[in-house]
Amino acid sequence: MPQLQKKDGRLKTAFRYIARGGPTADGIPARVRNEIAEREAAAERLIGWVQLGVVVFFATLYSIAPRAEGSGGFNFVPITLAAYFLFTVLRVVLSYRIVLPQWYLIVSIVVDVALLCGLIFSFHIQYQQHPAFYLKAPTLMYVFIFISLRALRFDPRFVLTTGLIAVGGWLVLVAYALVGDMGRMHITRNYIEYLTSNAILIGAELDKTIVILGVTAILSLALYRGRQILFDSIQDHAAAEDLKRFFAPEVATSITGADETVMAGQGETRNAAILLVDLRSFTSTAETLAPEVVMRVLARYQAAVLPVIEQHNGRVDKFLGDGILATFGAVRPSEHYAADAMRAAEAIVAAMDKEAAAFNMLGWPKRLSVGTAVACGGVTVGVVGARDRLEFTVIGNAVNLAAKLEDANKVQATRALTDSDSYERARAQGYERRDCEVRPGAEIAGISHPVDLVVIA
Repeated sequence: MPQLQKKDGRLKTAFRYIARGGPTADGIPARVRNEIAEREAAAERLIGWVQLGVVVFFATLYSIAPRAEGSGGFNFVPITLAAYFLFTVLRVVLSYRIVLPQWYLIVSIVVDVALLCGLIFSFHIQYQQHPAFYLKAPTLMYVFIFISLRALRFDPRFVLTTGLIAVGGWLVLVAYALVGDMGRMHITRNYIEYLTSNAILIGAELDKTIVILGVTAILSLALYRGRQILFDSIQDHAAAEDLKRFFAPEVATSITGADETVMAGQGETRNAAILLVDLRSFTSTAETLAPEVVMRVLARYQAAVLPVIEQHNGRVDKFLGDGILATFGAVRPSEHYAADAMRAAEAIVAAMDKEAAAFNMLGWPKRLSVGTAVACGGVTVGVVGARDRLEFTVIGNAVNLAAKLEDANKVQATRALTDSDSYERARAQGYERRDCEVRPGAEIAGISHPVDLVVIA
């Protein structure tokens, strides 16, 4: 008894899996589900256009092709093509105006198959033959176009539905032929007689039915397998797009496009410039303000600084509260990384001066001042952390020097500092400013030897 219940449970699970079209969207974020729905809606529009193309093609072919001989009855083909054309145009128009509901898609499938079966049925009227005559019509093969069309949506339920409705329609045609006037038709096992008369070969009709079911089953199985891949790929694509918002585009691409899993300890050494930006007295002032005011000011500050960094070919490595660590030539090699960093430091100071009134309007009680520092040298660009918690970053003496130089802004009463080696390297790369003040032999906290400072601002 328990085994029977277990088997019954598996059957119910399998039936639910088939009925819902494969895996559920449980656990998938709403924005990813919305993207899946948008792609399915786009697929329905594509199906409509393909259907329209098919009907126009066959209407054109019918209008220019020589007429078949031997047809003495009423010709239903023009009416069928016209009706199908109007229905398809309506379907395309609606697909752009609304999300087509599932019941309408089922109706569309029924109409497709009904028009095809009706056209096949009309042959015995048009050619004034027994209904068994239409069983040999090659027009039946068009059913595979309708079945395969539904595969464009990547939802196996519609392929399965089309195939089952097509089999049902064909069996109705076979049944009608079987109950027709037996005086003019009979069932045979002779293949030659089947081809040369209005006799019915049951095996041939079974073959057609099996082929339709087989193609439907194979396509449906492929789509059931592919739908999970579709869900995963859309979710991975959304994750990759989100990743680009947290990392520089080159970093995100190197992570998502890596041939092997990214591991801690991977990295490479490059010559680069490090730019550190920090707000003066931000923490102490922020403690006196409402949180929403602080966040608005912080957002406006970052909105002013980030474009400047990007415009000068820099990449933000990380946000340090109200501080920003940016790199030039680290993520992507550059021949003018030092000059770019110096120009960015100048431009950030100018941008903050320009935004001074805006910060006051947002509720900042005094002038919002910024300090910046640039240091150049060899850095290691790579991945640090443990297996389940990784971070892409830069490490090296230049990073440490930039941090200490930025702190020195407070002592030196400056807003942008660099050391003489970085300054000369920037000039060699095209940095043209020559009126910077030099302060030789300055004592910098955390550095054991005197440093020749260059005041950028």
